[in-house]
This record gives sequence, C-alpha cells and structure tokens, in this order.
Amino acid sequence: MRPDAPPDDSPQREPPTGEWQLLERLHARLPEPPPRVLRGPGDDAAVVAAQGVCVTSVDAMVEGVHFRLRDAAHTEAPDAPPGWAEPADVGWRATAAALSDLAAMGAGPGEVYLAAGISPPMGAAGARALFDGAVAAATEAGAAVCGGDISAAASLFVAVTVVGWSPSAAELVGREGALPGDLVGVTGALGGAGAGLAVLEGRAPAPAGSNPAGRVLRPRPRLGEGRALAAAGVHAMIDLSDGLAADAGHLARAGGVRLDVDLEALPLDAGVVEVAEALGWEPWRLAACAGEDYELCFCAPPDRRAAVEAAAPVTWVGSVGPGGPELGLSDRRGEQTCRGFEHRL
Repeated sequence: MRPDAPPDDSPQREPPTGEWQLLERLHARLPEPPPRVLRGPGDDAAVVAAQGVCVTSVDAMVEGVHFRLRDAAHTEAPDAPPGWAEPADVGWRATAAALSDLAAMGAGPGEVYLAAGISPPMGAAGARALFDGAVAAATEAGAAVCGGDISAAASLFVAVTVVGWSPSAAELVGREGALPGDLVGVTGALGGAGAGLAVLEGRAPAPAGSNPAGRVLRPRPRLGEGRALAAAGVHAMIDLSDGLAADAGHLARAGGVRLDVDLEALPLDAGVVEVAEALGWEPWRLAACAGEDYELCFCAPPDRRAAVEAAAPVTWVGSVGPGGPELGLSDRRGEQTCRGFEHRL
C-alpha cells in the first residue's frame, strides 16, 4: 500500500470458527428460557414439560430457492435477480414460516429447533446474525429456541422444527373439515409479500407510502388469530404460504368439497395495486398466486359468522359447495386460472 493511500475501511472477514465454539457463542445469545423448558441447548436433547397435546411441524428454506442473500455471488444464472435478504432476515423468515404452521392448526407457540448449513461467504458473523433473527422471531411469537444443529455447507439452508401445544386435540383445526354451506374467509391483507418481492428484485418501483418489502423480510405468523378462530368454531384452516390459489385448493381436496372464491373480494395489502399496475397484472394475482403472506384461510359455518368476526379481523371471500374436490376462482369476467407456488423436484 502506498503511504498516502486511504485506510481500508472495508469489513474484514473473521477467521474460521470451530463448530463447538460457534455453538457456545450462539447459546450465550439466547434469552432466559421459560419455566416449561427443563433442559435447553447444551445437552444432547432438550427436555420440555408437556402441556396437553403436542403439535409439530418442520419447514426448510434454501438459498437460491426461497431467498437470495444480498451481496452474495449467485452463479445459477447470469440474469438471476439481485440478492435482497440479510442473514438476520433469513433466520426470521424461516422461523416465522414454521410457526405459521402452528397458527394454521390453532395451536399455541412452544419451542423452536433450528438447524442451519452455513456457506463460506456467511462465516461466523453471518451465522450469528441469522441466529439472532430466528431468536427475535421466536421471542416475538412467544416461542423459545431450545436447540438445533449447525454445519458447514456449500450454500445456506435453514431447517426449523417448531413444537406447539394445545390443551386437547379437539381444540385444534385441520384442513379436512370444510362442509357445503360454509363461508370462506381470510385474515389480514394479501399480496404484500408478492408485491414486496417484485420491488426487492427490481421488477417494480417501491410504491409511495407503503413498504411491501417488509412482508417478505419479516413476516408475522398469525398465532393469536389462529387460536381465536379455532375457538370460534371454524371447520377447516390453512396458512397462506404458497398463495391462496394453492392453499385454498388444499382445503377443497382435504374436505372433498368445492371452494368458490371471488378474486375481487380479496383484501389487498398496501402498495399491491401500484405494484400490480407496474407489472401489468390484475391486483388479485399478487393476492392469490404470489404466496408468503402467512395469513390464514378458513371455512366456517354461517351460524358462527359473528363469533369469527369477533375473534379476528377477517374478510369473507367465498363459499363452500358440494361437488369437487376443486377450487373455483372468478372475477367479474368469470372463471379465472391462477396457480400458487409449488416446488418442482
């Protein structure tokens, strides 16, 4: 370096860290566990006091499939969209997505177990940031991170196991209970995650006065709403992770019924209309097809309508009829075709 050269202020990569040393540092970052956790990280397995029936789900996210790290080199295609997620966002998203499965069953939050493969560009600093994001999402939801595993990997992946609790199995809701005559409803607003991803990938400008990117980077599982809707007497429920066009179809198939959804009745998140216009799409396509909103879709008998409306902010978007199993999607022009997300293996 020349004597008059400016100092190098670029961030310096940490030296390689051993697995055990990193795990000890991650354990030290955990908040104090709740009393139900009798043994947490540090042993070969966690020990948790049982509380009724146990509800368990596993979810995984893989770099290049579910997210793209900002400032990472992506080699899968020269025209691949730019990266948009920080490691902390990845930890949050993976944990929130897994917890959303508990919300869909009407279970309460319990424990989170996090396994991650850390790619070379991430290093120990990236692993700590990812872990912090996961802990923050779990803590906000009322869950406790109780263990997991970590490994070196060619590309980043995160697998999250969540455990929820319910006083009894009778208080949980599955996908299969929809009956002819039921009303179809959704919580919250839809399309924000799809709009946010379009903004983050540079396919549409950010709409003024809203931040749809937040729905992508920091989704919120609807655990409180799920428990309230289960108590209000809904017959079937699912979280909207792959888009209503896919997930409502699961309700139809599980119940052996036909679900008819009015696409123009879907509640739209802030900024969806503007982003859809920039993409040249009908706004309902972002709401029905894009996925990752993590709201809840449910079927409820008409005589429980008032109880459901008192339980959570909901919008009624359709009805259940005989026949099927199939999902019908329509707007003022008639039947429409719309696909949600599905992995191609």
